[in-house]
Formats: sequence, C-alpha cells, structure tokens
Amino acid sequence: MGKFVIKYTNTGIKFDLKAGNGEVIATSEVYKTEASCRNGIASVQKNAPIAPVEDQTVEGYTVQKHPKFEVYLDKKGEFRFRLKATNGEIIAVGEGYKQRSGVMNGIESIKKNAPDAEIVKLEKEQ
Repeated sequence: MGKFVIKYTNTGIKFDLKAGNGEVIATSEVYKTEASCRNGIASVQKNAPIAPVEDQTVEGYTVQKHPKFEVYLDKKGEFRFRLKATNGEIIAVGEGYKQRSGVMNGIESIKKNAPDAEIVKLEKEQ
C-alpha cells in the first residue's frame, strides 16, 4: 500500500508518493502551507485514477483533456511524466526513466496507490 509523505523543507512543504516498496513514484512542488500541500494530495488522489495518458514522445499523439498524465522526454533523453489537474496545474511529477515502459509502470503505480494511500507527516526532510 502506498503512502503520501509530507516533508518540511528549507523553502516550504512538499509531498512524495511512495509505493508499497518505499520507492518514490511522484513528487509535488513546494507549497507555502501544509493546508495547500494537503490540497495537492487530495487532487492527486482524485485525478490520478481517472487521468488518461498523453504520450508526447510519439509522433501524432492525441491531445487529452485535463486531468491527464503527460509523458515527455527531458533534456537527458529520459522519459518523465507530470500529472496535471483539471485546471491544467502540475500537481505531481515523476523521476526520469531510461525506458518508456518504466514511466508507464510508474503511472500505473500512481493510479493504483494514490487513492487509498495514507498520509504521513515528517517534521524535517530526511
């Protein structure tokens, strides 16, 4: 079972979504308040299970409506995703993957883990 870990950083508050094995599968932006961070978590829980994938790494991809996962190539040529809410704001991002299959597995893990993930709060980033 996954969990959202709220972390206090030097510049604010963020969350990581971790899979059952402890691996980080998504990270948020840095928020100013814990309340806005918790709103971000709620948005991921609501949007991730229903968001289609817009794979921008394939030619002629179909543009999807928000909410959606956008798959793209970063400057290093690695596959990444960003989850966008209904309003088009980025609510979570993933790490870089060497293979397209890795990023797709990451998205499936978020869809599976996010809805029922417990929320854990840490005082300082570890």
